Amino acid sequence: MHNHTTSAMPSPPDDLIATRHHQMFPVLEASEIERIARLGERRTYAAGSRIFTTGEVAAGAFVLLSGQVDITQRDRHDEPELIVTHGPGSFMGELAQLSGRPSLVDGIATQPVETLVIQPSRLRDLLVEEAELGERIMRALILRRMRLLRSGAGGPIIVGGADNADVLRLENFLDRNSHPHQRLDPNSDLCAQALIERFHITSRELPIVLCPNGAILRNPTDAELARCIGMVRSLDQDRVYDVAIVGAGPAGLAAAVYAASEGLSTLVLDCRAFGGQAGASARIENYLGFPTGISGVALMARAYNQAQKFGAEMAIPDEVGRLDMQTEFGRFRLTLANAEQVRSRAVIVASGARYRRLDLENLASFEGASVHYWASPLEAQLCGGQEVALVGAGNSAGQAAVYLADKVARVRMIVRGPSLGASMSRYLVNRIAATPNIEVLYNTSVSALDGGDGMLQAIRCRSHLSGDERACRAAICSCSSAQTPIPTGSRAPASHSTPRASSVPAATFEVCSKPICPAFSRSATYAAARSSGSPPRSVTAHRSSQHCTRFWRRPTARRRRPGSEDLMDDRCSHETAIRDVTPSALGCEECLKIGSPWVHLRLCRTCGHVGCCDDSPNRHATRHFHATGHPVIEGYDPPEGWGWCYIDEVMLDLSDRATPHDGPIPRYC
Repeated sequence: MHNHTTSAMPSPPDDLIATRHHQMFPVLEASEIERIARLGERRTYAAGSRIFTTGEVAAGAFVLLSGQVDITQRDRHDEPELIVTHGPGSFMGELAQLSGRPSLVDGIATQPVETLVIQPSRLRDLLVEEAELGERIMRALILRRMRLLRSGAGGPIIVGGADNADVLRLENFLDRNSHPHQRLDPNSDLCAQALIERFHITSRELPIVLCPNGAILRNPTDAELARCIGMVRSLDQDRVYDVAIVGAGPAGLAAAVYAASEGLSTLVLDCRAFGGQAGASARIENYLGFPTGISGVALMARAYNQAQKFGAEMAIPDEVGRLDMQTEFGRFRLTLANAEQVRSRAVIVASGARYRRLDLENLASFEGASVHYWASPLEAQLCGGQEVALVGAGNSAGQAAVYLADKVARVRMIVRGPSLGASMSRYLVNRIAATPNIEVLYNTSVSALDGGDGMLQAIRCRSHLSGDERACRAAICSCSSAQTPIPTGSRAPASHSTPRASSVPAATFEVCSKPICPAFSRSATYAAARSSGSPPRSVTAHRSSQHCTRFWRRPTARRRRPGSEDLMDDRCSHETAIRDVTPSALGCEECLKIGSPWVHLRLCRTCGHVGCCDDSPNRHATRHFHATGHPVIEGYDPPEGWGWCYIDEVMLDLSDRATPHDGPIPRYC
């Protein structure tokens, strides 16, 4: 057999081909092809045939038995560029074929060819059953995707300015999901200008997105874009999964790997991207097994691909809005935001937390353009050579400060506490101290943002010690402050830039029945199936002899240290303020008097005052705390089993001492 694979002339993204050609394009021996022949079927194609096409789902991966095939990518002007020419023994495919998603490249037969077609499910079997060969093929799939990510080929083209908040949102969404894309700036690109004129696009409709299938989207949502490019598909309404995992952060992906590798049919759902907060980290250096460090997206992409290798199905972005128990069938039903339903024998909620937002009146007008909640290469490009403010003192803030320091003129860290050591790893504290263009302002909070039209010019900071206020120039404000669990009934802010660390579904989970089996204790139900913002727990899954997945929570044992940014704790020093109380009203006490609407209710567990939540227009519960100092509130529509201490900033499990209602409470949304 004559084996060969020829590369095109190197171009900037093709240095990967030049250095790792033998890994990207392995040529299989005759004996190896014979071993895997049982997993595929033979097909022939005439010269000139398209074996697979960008934007269309391919039949699977291909092993070329005879003939030649050109693999080409499409540039931003839709012109083909040769990547490689495959000969006999070559393996054709990339990560899209592992999950049955649309192809990102074209494969055109330049001679009559015969191939072995391996469908996605059989490709996953190959990766598991053939250890050495599977490793070589998996490495090739990953390297080929890396090259496409560098060139942007095969994905959508975003037309809009680099500083447009919605352009940043879409680019960040695609980057977080490791999907290639390109951007055309109408301010400098003639083709982009021609497109806008041809389709009569107004500035309010920008950005537009050109999808590989020919569709044009006008400022789409993340979900609309994902469906257009085939990232997410309709789910099988009749299928019953062994386990459904809500949240694709580190915990969710770990659960997916373990469940799928044990042979459980596994579905992973997330409303934005895989990786959670870890996926947004520029560099992680204290993760076991990576002594030189690794970017968050690279680490999480490995976990994501590993879960798919074992057969886990990914539904990203798909948002879960409701969880019900189907008692008669002994299974759970999840209702998605798009009205689709999923049935599963067990559910793991690995929804994590969301970032706290600065309590500033004009914050929303800057979010997405000048205020961001992570420091990725996109944000680094925006603020290159300028001064940046960074709010927070946890490890995420430290990693962001070190990453940005190499790319900007100055980084000012705004820290509420007296030091970094109480909440940040020592190696980051030392590195920040050794970096000359990082300035740390201790005992300080942001008091105001100055600027207009979404463009930040300066931030004003106030010292907790002296009360003095100072203005600091800043082009970008990155908020890497503490995270807070999402109480039942609360929703994330509308801004795309306030993500949950593990991409929490935005809507409330509603549990409508008892747990599936005795292994679900009351505590486990509270941790794994109550609200999308339940306090973080370590959830462990075991496969029993009855193929029933069992769960429990393991409460953390650590106490919150003074000045710590970590809110993930069960301890509260104000539990003596929790009393049996009589609610003051059937609804928000003040809102009922003035005829104002509310979103959700909070009950003061010291005096019984019923106020509205912080998502409501008047925020009467928080105002009541500031007026009285009563520290603990309870979610109260309906009794939800959780509490919140304003002073210690921790969630409390009140499920065994929830306050009963005195009557039906009217709902205002």
